[in-house]
Amino acid sequence: MRALRILLIVVVVLAGVFIAVDRAAVYFAESEAADRVVVPGARTGSTDVSIKGFPFLTQVAGSELDEVDVKVTGIEATAAGRSLRISSMDAELHQVRLTDGFSGATAARATGTAVISYEDLTKAAADGVAVEYGGNGKVKVTGAVNILGRTLSRSVLSTVTLVDGHTVRVHADKVPGEGIPGLEGLVREKTDFEREVGTLPNGLKLERIQPTADGLEISVTGTDVRLAG
Repeated sequence: MRALRILLIVVVVLAGVFIAVDRAAVYFAESEAADRVVVPGARTGSTDVSIKGFPFLTQVAGSELDEVDVKVTGIEATAAGRSLRISSMDAELHQVRLTDGFSGATAARATGTAVISYEDLTKAAADGVAVEYGGNGKVKVTGAVNILGRTLSRSVLSTVTLVDGHTVRVHADKVPGEGIPGLEGLVREKTDFEREVGTLPNGLKLERIQPTADGLEISVTGTDVRLAG
């Protein structure tokens, strides 16, 4: 009986040591991975990596991780002299294969969400134009135009669409005062615009876009997503 107790104590101690070593290895791997994950347009230090699943060491031994969650803050893109910033992107990466002596990694599949804040969307619009949530899946765009010597401020409800998987298009549904000659064109010059979204890691693509109270939410999916290496 005494020998059994000693054996159980040894097993518990070893299990505790294994868990501690496993968690320490995860922490180290997450830190290293955050430095290695390359997202074009993202500044250094803007990536957080969280490795899921237990135990971690057995996953490494098999050269495949069950799930890796990646969060990137601030991805910049510039087109036509204007930059459009993805405020944040969260992605869940599944079946992540470790390659090139653990210096590279490729995810079999990925899902996630990218968010463009209205502050960042306003910065990407024309000068003097403000963009905010308009309710019911629309955005409200406000800008001033000069016509017949007068400055008129106009607000429009606009539809936001994703074009060719990489361009955000904002287009007014209707322009107030459309009967005034030339007014609609002047207003649309201010309120309607297209901006390219930042380049994502190879294998990731943008799909659906939806205005919400917190910003433009864009669905992100991918297969064979190359993270590093």
